[in-house]
Amino acid sequence: MTNPQNKEKSSCCSCAGGGNASASCCSIPADTETAIPKATSTITRENRLDHIRARVGINRMGHRVEPGLYRLGRPDVDSPVFASANYTLSFDALRSALAGVDCYILVLDTNGINVWCAAGKGTFGTDELVHRIESTGLAAIVRHRKIILPQLGAPGVSWPDVMRRTHFKVVYGPVRAVDLPEFLRTGTATPSMRRVEFPLRDRLVLTPVEFVHVALPALAAAVILYFLAGYGASLAAVAAVLAGTVLFPALLPFIPTHDFSTKGLILGGIVAVPFAASFATVPLLPFWANTAAALVALLLIPSVTAYLALNFTGCTTFASRSGVKKEIFRYVPVMAVMAGSGIILAILLGISRLFGVI
Repeated sequence: MTNPQNKEKSSCCSCAGGGNASASCCSIPADTETAIPKATSTITRENRLDHIRARVGINRMGHRVEPGLYRLGRPDVDSPVFASANYTLSFDALRSALAGVDCYILVLDTNGINVWCAAGKGTFGTDELVHRIESTGLAAIVRHRKIILPQLGAPGVSWPDVMRRTHFKVVYGPVRAVDLPEFLRTGTATPSMRRVEFPLRDRLVLTPVEFVHVALPALAAAVILYFLAGYGASLAAVAAVLAGTVLFPALLPFIPTHDFSTKGLILGGIVAVPFAASFATVPLLPFWANTAAALVALLLIPSVTAYLALNFTGCTTFASRSGVKKEIFRYVPVMAVMAGSGIILAILLGISRLFGVI
């Protein structure tokens, strides 16, 4: 994309700088306008297919928009400027919500990650925002000094630093892009616009990508376990994966404790109980073998479920970056010990069965 900063300044620069100017001066110079790529608010069939592919994890990191400045409609020097991540779902949600609005969209390079996750990782952050403001020559394109950011991007951006380095004021818009027209009309966000909600529908949207990500390894494990230990062990492996990728997000608010790891251990423990009870009562096996088989289920299923549950810390709106780091260091070793112990017990049972001990 051609950098508008490299274009020769026209007589409208005084208008962009806030001085008095005629009405014609409030339009963008033609050469600058053509240098800014045009976006539309229309979501095409191809866009929807891209959304489906993103939701199910196909080409997981490839759903990206080229970073830079875009124009929506016919914006002028007074038109609002919105910031977005270069994840296609984030960009498409913003532009479709702004149908009929003449504005600019400043797309930050977040490596194809949504606003909330990128803010936590630091890619939707102060330095990247400052860089895009400067590299696109935004100060010469609009005469106001205001840029509207999504509220969920706030953890990654220091507005005083942005103001100091670019003289642009950061204004946080509503949580949901659909509220932007009302926000623009009234100039303020209502308490409901500021409230972050995470209903069942939003939680279930997260499940396909996580399930698809582990589906192939889970299928392989289920097949191997079927031949080594029978139908029950194979079903237990499938149940552990489904619990961690489907049941966990659906039941997230209702599982006690705060940490995702302990929530996953609790859910996995509940799922493991029927399997443990079944393995403990297998006929014609000695008591120690039944007990060991039950312990395998009680050790492996909760640890697998809890590990998969950790993936959702980056998808929810109430997990902090520092809190997740502490949780990982605290509970992943516990999961590893549980899983390792379960695997050792399972191997010992397999060896015993191979040599006719049981």
